[in-house]
Amino acid sequence: MGKIFYIMGKSSTGKDTIFEKVAENPELNLKHLVMYTTRPIRAKEKDGREYYFVDDDAAAKLQRQGKVIEMRSYQTMHGVWKYFTVDDEHTDLEHNDYIAIGTLESYAKLKEYYGADRIVPIYIEVDDGNRLERALKREKKPQNRKFEEMCRRFLADAEDFSEENLRKAGIDRRFANDNDREECMREVEEFIRGCQEGKVEP
Repeated sequence: MGKIFYIMGKSSTGKDTIFEKVAENPELNLKHLVMYTTRPIRAKEKDGREYYFVDDDAAAKLQRQGKVIEMRSYQTMHGVWKYFTVDDEHTDLEHNDYIAIGTLESYAKLKEYYGADRIVPIYIEVDDGNRLERALKREKKPQNRKFEEMCRRFLADAEDFSEENLRKAGIDRRFANDNDREECMREVEEFIRGCQEGKVEP
């Protein structure tokens, strides 16, 4: 029986880098649980790697077929973009383990859909002060400088990943990524390996 190892965390916790590095570890043999989106594909992205890129009609068809597990919609300057998880032929939990990255809300919906024994949360945590410094350093780069958006994300994360919401989702294990990213990745990899071998309780 396969599992989905689901990485989560507030912005600027380094979760994306950890996700990419852990996913590349051949010893863990994790497949990507690739989500869908209606936003346009970007340069250097590949359909089926970062996302499956579909239009609104295709998204609506998947919903009618009852294949959409969870969906989030975001209002952007280009219109509404949807991000969603689909139960389709790309997912085979009978034979494979998967790794995914997403929000606390999407984790809760996948947990409800697949069952708590199939979804393993991996919550990456960084002290808020360190996290804010990282975000500010990134936004100071000439190509970024979206300080209002940085502040909005910071405040939204405080609400989305509140201790109350984490308790409701049943998340009590934390992986600290304040000082040593390599050590955090090793801890995550050891935890996943332990779960796969039945030596660690998910």
